[in-house]
Amino acid sequence: MKIYVGCCGFPISMKKYSQKFSVVELQSTFYKLPRLETVEKWKKEFPSNFIFCVKAFQGITHPISSPTWRRSGLNLEELKDKVGFLKPTKEVFVFWKKTLEICKILKAKVCLIQLPKSFKESEENIRNAEKFFSKIERNGISIALELRGWNKKGFKKICKKFDLIACVDLVKDEPLYFSKKKIAYFRLHGSYEREKINYKHKYSEKELKELKNKIESLKVKEVFVMFNNMYMLQDSIKFKKMIQ
Repeated sequence: MKIYVGCCGFPISMKKYSQKFSVVELQSTFYKLPRLETVEKWKKEFPSNFIFCVKAFQGITHPISSPTWRRSGLNLEELKDKVGFLKPTKEVFVFWKKTLEICKILKAKVCLIQLPKSFKESEENIRNAEKFFSKIERNGISIALELRGWNKKGFKKICKKFDLIACVDLVKDEPLYFSKKKIAYFRLHGSYEREKINYKHKYSEKELKELKNKIESLKVKEVFVMFNNMYMLQDSIKFKKMIQ
């Protein structure tokens, strides 16, 4: 089993980050689609064996009511009711195609599709998700799906049907489904208070040891452990040393 440890985004400069880690989950691609020339520049700035994972653009997952759209640089009026929630619209498929182009340049291992908590397990959303995942191209890239508003049974069912990695917070939840390639992808957000995430949480030695034991018990080939809390730099470095 190969375990990759990194951060969701860059808590330090790209250069310093590449000296400490071998993987990152790109966050900027969620907020705003970069120019492909910029993406090519990123690729050249990192070692050839560095692994990129890409967070899919919000046009695929989030309606324009989300405050994250303020950073998109796009005309929101034109996109009203046409984007987010995996709607099988022309606009959503175009945004997926553009996300896939970024993944291709970076030779991304995993593309994360994160849905907001407001994406409930309704008949309409299930239907949209099934249409979306049955139509999209993947170009060999594994897709990790993060659903925060679904029950475990429904989450596992859609992942199994479309060979998606069920992305969960392994500190809080049990793993649900790995892809046929036997890849696991976990995002660690912090602690939970009445289902609300506390990103200011710093992981204790005990929590990290329990995480290590959980991971080592999995029957997979590759595991991505991506820290997404306020102390992600310190916690990821500490955990990386723990598994070496």
